[in-house]
Amino acid sequence: MSSSDDQIMQAEHRFGVRFPADYRYFLATEGSLGRFVPPADDFIMINSIEELIDVNEVGDFQERFPKSVVIGGDGSREMLTYDFRQEPPPLVLLDVSAQDWSSAIHQAASLSSLLEQFPETGWRWDDPEPSLTTAR
Repeated sequence: MSSSDDQIMQAEHRFGVRFPADYRYFLATEGSLGRFVPPADDFIMINSIEELIDVNEVGDFQERFPKSVVIGGDGSREMLTYDFRQEPPPLVLLDVSAQDWSSAIHQAASLSSLLEQFPETGWRWDDPEPSLTTAR
């Protein structure tokens, strides 16, 4: 189910951010996503707008990762997260047990880029990029 502009604006207000245009478009047209993506054969999940607040309030995520907004994940322990410490905010993976940004693993500069590359690359498990771990 897609999201209304009002729901999107309410979520932005709740988190004190303006979502990137491609994510806003995704929410308005697709709403959510959950599936295995061939040929990478990795599972990707993007939460619906209704799930955002609950997902972000679990496990002190906002306290451990200031200026973050979790939008999905791998269906297990890894949380797909916007890093709003940067402009534009990149997407990173953070394990649910991570204590700070030093564990962030860069995935893509935008949701569009992630969805485009995902069938070939799946999740990236490289070392965290230094620019993502620097506190701002």
